[in-house]
Amino acid sequence: MVSPLDEKAYVAATTGRRIRALRQRLRRTLQETAELAGISKPYLSQVERGRATPSLRSLIGIARALGVTLQYFIETPAEEQVVRRAERLKFFGFTGSANQYGRLTSTGGDRKLDAQLVKMPAGAQRFDVVAQATEEFLYVMSGEVSLTLEDTTFVLRAGDTAHFESAVPHAWANPSDTESVFVWVGTPKLI
Repeated sequence: MVSPLDEKAYVAATTGRRIRALRQRLRRTLQETAELAGISKPYLSQVERGRATPSLRSLIGIARALGVTLQYFIETPAEEQVVRRAERLKFFGFTGSANQYGRLTSTGGDRKLDAQLVKMPAGAQRFDVVAQATEEFLYVMSGEVSLTLEDTTFVLRAGDTAHFESAVPHAWANPSDTESVFVWVGTPKLI
């Protein structure tokens, strides 16, 4: 049986490691993060080393300073929040398009990324895309995708990628006689 003191030390150490790892990934200094969080630099250092347990108010300030929700530091993700099993992938379509879309990312929460597996039938005509995203990325897995950005068309084949801003008028088609499959990734617009 784990004693309450051991459990408290474990929670402090785990939380501290998550804070330090995120801060370093974001290339933020202790000083910058502490100032944005409204706490002192020495206190943040103690928290990161697991030698101090932050109050709820301090942890909320740290989360805001690092651009994440409080749950980032205190919640252990469940499988349904992070893993999408292939056998559970369901495809859907949009009116006016023969394409089929399968959601690869979880819905809900404070997601900053949306990914879809897109199946485009052979010979699919030009489909003008209106995405609720700020940036888009395509990775062609098989077949061909004819991507038009404004007045320029690019033919992408298996292994090719494209990355562009969603504000640019764009469309895609499948000029080939085989199905095209690609991964679409977008960063949702902030409302």
